[in-house]
Amino acid sequence: MSSKTILKADIFDSLPPVVENRTRFQAIKSAITQSGRKVVVLDDDPTGSQTVHDINVLTTWDVNDLETALKADEDVFYLLTNTRSLNADGASAINVEIAQNLCKASQNCGIGFDIISRSDSTLRGHYPLELDVIGNILEHQVGIESDGHILIPAFFEGGRYTINNIHYVQEGDILTPADQTEFANDAVFGYTSSFMPKYIEEKTTGSVAADDVICLQIDDLRTYGDEHVAEILLTAPKGSRIVVNAADYSDLEIFVLGLLKAEAAGKHYLIRSSASFVRIRGAIAAKKYLTGAEVTPENSNNAGGLIVVGSYVGKTTSQVEKAKEVNNLTVLEVNVNQLLEPSERQNEIEHVKATIEKSIQAGHNIMIYTSRTLIKQSGALTNLDVGSSISSALVEIVGELTVPPRFLIAKGGITSSDLATKALKVKSALVIGQVSPGISAWRLKDETRFPGMPYIVFPGNVGSAETLGDVIRLLNGEIKRLG
Repeated sequence: MSSKTILKADIFDSLPPVVENRTRFQAIKSAITQSGRKVVVLDDDPTGSQTVHDINVLTTWDVNDLETALKADEDVFYLLTNTRSLNADGASAINVEIAQNLCKASQNCGIGFDIISRSDSTLRGHYPLELDVIGNILEHQVGIESDGHILIPAFFEGGRYTINNIHYVQEGDILTPADQTEFANDAVFGYTSSFMPKYIEEKTTGSVAADDVICLQIDDLRTYGDEHVAEILLTAPKGSRIVVNAADYSDLEIFVLGLLKAEAAGKHYLIRSSASFVRIRGAIAAKKYLTGAEVTPENSNNAGGLIVVGSYVGKTTSQVEKAKEVNNLTVLEVNVNQLLEPSERQNEIEHVKATIEKSIQAGHNIMIYTSRTLIKQSGALTNLDVGSSISSALVEIVGELTVPPRFLIAKGGITSSDLATKALKVKSALVIGQVSPGISAWRLKDETRFPGMPYIVFPGNVGSAETLGDVIRLLNGEIKRLG
């Protein structure tokens, strides 16, 4: 099936009207409460908390930690796996460990759980590996046999929509099929089709034929409602692959109500989704974007803030260029070639670290960014190895700072994960909300290097060219609220 760019207004106008229903969200909340089960989100990089608030993100998952999380009042919690930065074996091992520990913790405390594998809204990541691994553990450890996989990649805050089985990425007024974007050319997770049945066929290396994929259309959701969804899920053949089309949160509400009815009748599906689905499946109410004062209160320290940019995608590069126009911002490029050269690596790290500390102490914000040329390797040093080497240097730089920044913005999934877990020693953080669509603010806890510091998790592929600069201005107090 051919995929073409299209005006967003044209394709949205061709859809049935959105079906608003104020009682639907409460019905989802009630069903979750009555089930007594927790929603556990395995997030393959830190950006997936970008639609939720007032919940915890955990970076460790021993049985005791998971028991505590299952017993907490919140219906949802995240586990930061960061598996998108790992090879297949590493990703598999982490999912095995988490699934095994979750089963043990659940048995110990008598509280059930449902897993969401949260991944990239531009279709990158270890699919179907992660769902297959989780399903295998659940079946053999607690006897829960999967009825199939459900894929829900729509992410509205980032302009990602699945319509007529094609997954689109929005740029301006245009929707572009994801296979025609830079994301499809990812050196590790590339793909050739954004027509979701073909995408699944490709990622399963043909073991699932495109013609066998079941697709829930937006027309069906809006016309026939949640009972229709439940019927499809209840009657789908064992092992089905199901794609959910969605262009609005109301579509997800209809689907989730049908899903919950199917689950109540005994079905168990493994879910691969982006961040928008998590908010509805967890019945987390929408919240206004945070003000600068809510993120960095007036009584916070007078030090400068730190912005660390590791992402290489084109959108990040344009954001870095616009952010250079922000007042009171020191800008420093980190030379990647020197980081990859053993004889020059430490000198570059020490230079960057000293410049950061000088700026923070003077009360000036500083943005450091890795040089923008993406280095691809084909020899013994793989693309993941290059990314890991660069990220470890950023970890060393931030991890050895002696002066706490007033805030820290981390740009890019791998960057934000490694800085959180390795440099800042985060074991658990509170997601306080979003500063802009798809950009979360965490409050660091006491075990970290800088307790109470706001940590902004900024995905590489989210926002306009101006967004990074606007977030810095927000935290400077120049803008009250974004969005």
